[in-house]
Amino acid sequence: MSFGTIAAEYDRLRSGPPEAAIDWLVPAGCQVAVDLGAGTGLLSRALARLVPRVIAVEPDERMAAVLRTRDPVIEARQGRGEAIPLPDASADGVFISSAWHWMDPERTVPEIARVLRDGGRFGVIWTSRDREVDWIRELQRLREPGQPHEPGGSAEVGQPHEPSRPTEPGGPDDQGRSRGPHREVTLPDGSPFGPAEIASFAFRRTMTIGDIVGMLGTYSGLITASPQDRESALARVRAALEEWFPGADEIDVPMRSVCWRTDRTARVAPGTP
Repeated sequence: MSFGTIAAEYDRLRSGPPEAAIDWLVPAGCQVAVDLGAGTGLLSRALARLVPRVIAVEPDERMAAVLRTRDPVIEARQGRGEAIPLPDASADGVFISSAWHWMDPERTVPEIARVLRDGGRFGVIWTSRDREVDWIRELQRLREPGQPHEPGGSAEVGQPHEPSRPTEPGGPDDQGRSRGPHREVTLPDGSPFGPAEIASFAFRRTMTIGDIVGMLGTYSGLITASPQDRESALARVRAALEEWFPGADEIDVPMRSVCWRTDRTARVAPGTP
């Protein structure tokens, strides 16, 4: 995993989810929650506000070390979605934050179903910059290798815009899948889960230009890029931000959490027709 090489910066610069998103995602009465692919614990710490016992499962020890330092109360275990280190029917909720696309659904979903109690919640949450906003989309383009910065481009990013669709960016289809890059959950046929629901929560995060640039550098495409490509991409981003927000000490960055949830159906007793 590339993220472990920048674990401390990842934890400092990436955004945790807003409280409203966690309130929607976590079921009432949840006593044991599992954060699968927990990273440095951004979601784990948010879950701990509502859930008495949070177990963070993370394959990269470098990421887990930051998690343990930040909050020793959260139980950190080494493991992955395809082999969750927990007994059957031991959790009220299993949640994944932005790590779903790294997992194999054919192996991970049966493991989640095994670990969940009947009626337990399976939830996925993606928290990132709000790509409904023009200048955020332009930043996304500029960070890609080989993209020139063209002052005064068509995005009209000098004045940040509000999201054009403040509650449902993409919405569910008839199988409960959330659409967008890396934001689709499709369960294997026969998975023991009920209908899925999706909700979206917009919020803002105040950041310096330096921290915005640093945050963009914590994504795998730039972590694994050549030093020259990484430096060029981050320089383009910094130049654009300084042009769009001249003299600004801090910027209110539009963010969004997109949440997906479903509940486990009851187990069928052996011999039940």
